[in-house]
Amino acid sequence: MQTRPMMVPIGILLLGLCVSAQTGQFAVFPKAAQLASPNGRLLIRNTDREASQADIDGTFHSLWLVEAATGRSRKLCNYVGVAAVAWSENDSVLVTEYVGKRTSRALVFSANTGTDPVMLDASALTQLVPVDLRPALRGNDHVFVEAVRVQRNDLFLRVWGYGAHDSPGFKWTCKYSLTDATIACQERGASK
Repeated sequence: MQTRPMMVPIGILLLGLCVSAQTGQFAVFPKAAQLASPNGRLLIRNTDREASQADIDGTFHSLWLVEAATGRSRKLCNYVGVAAVAWSENDSVLVTEYVGKRTSRALVFSANTGTDPVMLDASALTQLVPVDLRPALRGNDHVFVEAVRVQRNDLFLRVWGYGAHDSPGFKWTCKYSLTDATIACQERGASK
């Protein structure tokens, strides 16, 4: 099996953060303390878990949605590692959680309602993509699902990875319908 440098996910993440097409700039948490909505009405804030190292339960950070005027807040999610967060054009909050050095998942939260988020990871995508794409998700031990933007009712994703099935790697761009939970993916060629 081919070994990849440990910094590949962060390198791709930082490259992706430079592009903001129809999405606000991504902030990388926990390094960023907060991210304001485009109108300044809402904030995404990071909090760190307050516990001793002996009490580690897998959750180290949390993202909170806070009304700037009132301070009223609600927890969006807990996360381990690094989370890239951006505001979309329709007051949705996009989160790519880098769960470890081998995987990430995309989440979309509504800032206006307390509804459950949309969460897409390799396991969820395996159920949604056409049968011919499933071996890439099942047969590789490095699979990254990254939120790019929300446009109207569509979530755009970057899905990529490598491992035993695709040692040179695979790259897809996908469009997930937030209204009917369907996905369309297009292969972007193998990485070199």
